Amino acid sequence: MAVAMTMGAFIPRFASPRSPTSSLTTTVAAPSAQFLGGNGTSRRRIVAGCRGPSLLRALSGAQGIPHALVRIVAIVGEGCISPLKDASWEEVMLHTANRLKWVDEEFQMLVFTDQSILSKDTNLQNIQKELVSANFLVNVALRNQEAIDWIKVNSEHIPNVICFESSSALEYKLGGFIIPRKSEENVFGKLVDIANSKSKKESLQVVKTVADAWGRHNSDDIRFCLLVIINAYIKPVPMLKNLRAKGFSTLNCMLKNCASEVMDCLLDPNCRKALQCLNACSPTDQVCNYRCIASYESEYLEAFSLCVLEKNNCLELDAEIPSKPFVAPLSAFRGEALSHEVAEDLFVGWLGELDWSWRVVAGQNPAYDQFPCQFQLFYRGKSRNAFWYEPVFQVRTLEGKLVWRRRRYRVVRATVPGTFFFSVLDNGVVSKEFWTIVDVCNDFSWGLFHYSGAARAAGQAYTGAVLVSPDGMYPPDMGGQRLISALEKCSIKEWELFDVDNSSCSSPPLGIPQGSRLHAKIDVKHQKSTYDQRM
Repeated sequence: MAVAMTMGAFIPRFASPRSPTSSLTTTVAAPSAQFLGGNGTSRRRIVAGCRGPSLLRALSGAQGIPHALVRIVAIVGEGCISPLKDASWEEVMLHTANRLKWVDEEFQMLVFTDQSILSKDTNLQNIQKELVSANFLVNVALRNQEAIDWIKVNSEHIPNVICFESSSALEYKLGGFIIPRKSEENVFGKLVDIANSKSKKESLQVVKTVADAWGRHNSDDIRFCLLVIINAYIKPVPMLKNLRAKGFSTLNCMLKNCASEVMDCLLDPNCRKALQCLNACSPTDQVCNYRCIASYESEYLEAFSLCVLEKNNCLELDAEIPSKPFVAPLSAFRGEALSHEVAEDLFVGWLGELDWSWRVVAGQNPAYDQFPCQFQLFYRGKSRNAFWYEPVFQVRTLEGKLVWRRRRYRVVRATVPGTFFFSVLDNGVVSKEFWTIVDVCNDFSWGLFHYSGAARAAGQAYTGAVLVSPDGMYPPDMGGQRLISALEKCSIKEWELFDVDNSSCSSPPLGIPQGSRLHAKIDVKHQKSTYDQRM
């Protein structure tokens, strides 16, 4: 289930209100970590990056060189394991390199291991050649002193060098400047010190966003960290344009067009707490943002975001549904070409035999697919072409309580059977999504659905996928090669999936409107008994 996009990271930050007349202040709002990565072309040159006085302008891309080439070399420790379900760092960075192409076809990241340096094999010359023309070096999980010494000698000219999980003997450089550090410091900690010394609060906020993103240890945020550096010191990344603060123009828009909604929100305890809570979240930590909203949902918060974001676009943001990756839908089911009617039946799934269509086993998007106890309800409406999707899921509030939430999406067929347009209004923010049925097993033991979406007024675009089954458990044999192939169609690795906690899911608020219709072509009347026998 893709939980609807929240406005959390994009609501202007409010000073903690001690009274309804507290002043309003805006701050930098960074986009969510829905960023991707790639290989490259042959033309190269070294770019020194930006050296101006304002780190904020750098991180917003204002000082990047528009037509600069992005040439990244990543060197990782041979056999070193990442926190991403024990995938190797080499595999993680190779996957990141492929997905950089989704942002810009000319972004190139080549990945090598330190073993090539130590064994002095044929790859050593390739590394040397690539380092000559690189403008960004990423060191990951490097501990061998011989390899470190070689890298230091051969990367002196590279203007941007950043290190993760590596020896403190390696230097950091940003925009051509060496960032000194103590043995226990990392680059982000030192950048925070620099930002403080210059009293650049906005810079501190952006740097903290990068540090928080890396600490979340997921593939999307790893890509986000690289893109922030590219955006800051090599060339502007359009997907990061929303890092730029709008300042007083946002405040003026809010007070001119939404004064009553702002005041109502500040006067309402829950709405006021929601804004305070959102203010404390990292702008890119959508889990934190959504917990704030789920904990303090109110009609005043919805009215506030509807006015500020949707009706007046006070933050001057925009976003489009990502066109990459292109994911082809399932072409046939049970030996017959997939039709629109059958595709809808696949969504309807187990509903009728069970009280739900599907339960989510795992999802790829760290922000929207990690909520506990996700039930999917797909059904046809009373009118001829009406089709609806209602996800029911739990959110853990700030008080530690598990509360049920439910949303309602309108679903419209796209041109190709197995593809659909979804739309929803969630807490005052409109999200539009494009869904693809990637695969559904013939016995309905599992399915894989991919989605791409955007909340234009919130300036966010995102992608993800959900693995579903009738009971929320992984299919037998983990779905075998067929599931692996389905994930590959989505450019998703198994280690990117977040398992959903389905351990405590009693009394979900299910049910569909009276008069709703279910399957049109597929008979699932005896499907449950067949599935039980197979299990």
